[in-house]
Amino acid sequence: MGVTPLIWIITIAVTIAFFVFEFFAHVRKPHEPTVGESARWSAFYIGLALLFGVGIGVVSGWTYGGEYFAGYLTEKALSIDNLFVFLIIMTGFAVPKKYQQKVLMIGIVIALVMRGAFIAVGAALIENFSWIFYIFGALLLFLAYRQAFAHGESDPANGRFMRFVRRILPVSEEYNGDKLTVQKNGKRFVTPMLLVIVAIGFIDLVFAIDSIPAIYGLTNEAYIVFTANAFALMGLRQLYFLIGGLLERLVYLSQGLAVILAFIGVKLVFHALHVNELPFINGGEPLLWVPEIPIWLSLLFIAATVAVATVASLAKTRRDAEKKRLEGEKAVDAPGH
Repeated sequence: MGVTPLIWIITIAVTIAFFVFEFFAHVRKPHEPTVGESARWSAFYIGLALLFGVGIGVVSGWTYGGEYFAGYLTEKALSIDNLFVFLIIMTGFAVPKKYQQKVLMIGIVIALVMRGAFIAVGAALIENFSWIFYIFGALLLFLAYRQAFAHGESDPANGRFMRFVRRILPVSEEYNGDKLTVQKNGKRFVTPMLLVIVAIGFIDLVFAIDSIPAIYGLTNEAYIVFTANAFALMGLRQLYFLIGGLLERLVYLSQGLAVILAFIGVKLVFHALHVNELPFINGGEPLLWVPEIPIWLSLLFIAATVAVATVASLAKTRRDAEKKRLEGEKAVDAPGH
């Protein structure tokens, strides 16, 4: 793709500038964003991401453009799943609405830093060890299984990690504005706000393990991996407030993401076989008869899966609501009422 160090520096600088702007323009003064504010900024960041993808297609060719769009769509879907877990954490810690923006902002920055580190490590591994595709593929297939059958069974706010943090840190019972620590009777305590940020940072680490192998299954270009992740995370804070109520209705999102992760896992295994160098597989020779899944098919499959999961989720929640309403009417009409 031919990305020079100067382009990397400019891209990272612009990304940092966007997050600094976000903080000073929206987050520094605690408030709960309106639906209108959230909608406008969400549309702006999504439009910017799409425009950037068109730019990649025009400048570097539509193969790379397709890889970017497939990666962005996958990362956006995984980021929305992040939001669902963030919602559980915010509820578990009873974070006041007006302070949730700051928590989300810090969480998103932590996510970008963690993913940046994983991107660098992933790029180095892919450059030097072609067999890493087998590891990534197997990891994604395992994560797809976990996503489909184990999602939502635990409460991140009261998990083992957070119980460990509470044991080693003195924690105050109540919030003190958006402060992270508070002094009482000459002793320093951490507030629940700090625990929320620690919980979100830990969850970001877990999600980075899902995210980076997934997008490396769609492109080998570290620049596309980074920019797709950066754009997927931009505007995530506004999206949280825009679709907060909708998140709970996306009941099939986990299953949809499981299908996407499994698909990319299979794609990675196929690619690993196609470039095989392991001596105990086909004598160390590539299996050229194994098909390579084209990027256009990946893009269509991911888009279709997200669409089907969303439509099926909304249809189910609508049916459940209607069923509950009818049962309520029958209970009211029953004898004795």
